[in-house]
Amino acid sequence: MPHVVCQPCFNCKYTDCVVVCPVECFYEGDKMLYIHPDECIDCEACVPECPVEAIFHEDNVPDEWKEYVEINAEKSADAPVITEKKEPLADN
Repeated sequence: MPHVVCQPCFNCKYTDCVVVCPVECFYEGDKMLYIHPDECIDCEACVPECPVEAIFHEDNVPDEWKEYVEINAEKSADAPVITEKKEPLADN
């Protein structure tokens, strides 16, 4: 089961999580990051790195954000991979 980036990342896009990911499964959209479900190895390294607590195990996504499971799968397929820390949207 993969991890999922949820609503708290929207318009925030901190990238602390991408630098600790051992498999480079993060993808960058215009307004947030996404995790590719087929690439995530469920190591949980990204979870404590997220300053807005936007990353959840797929089984623990809050009910109000369940649609982000599908959103991550869809958006990660079309977005470029991100592996380096960037300036977050929240600070701009």
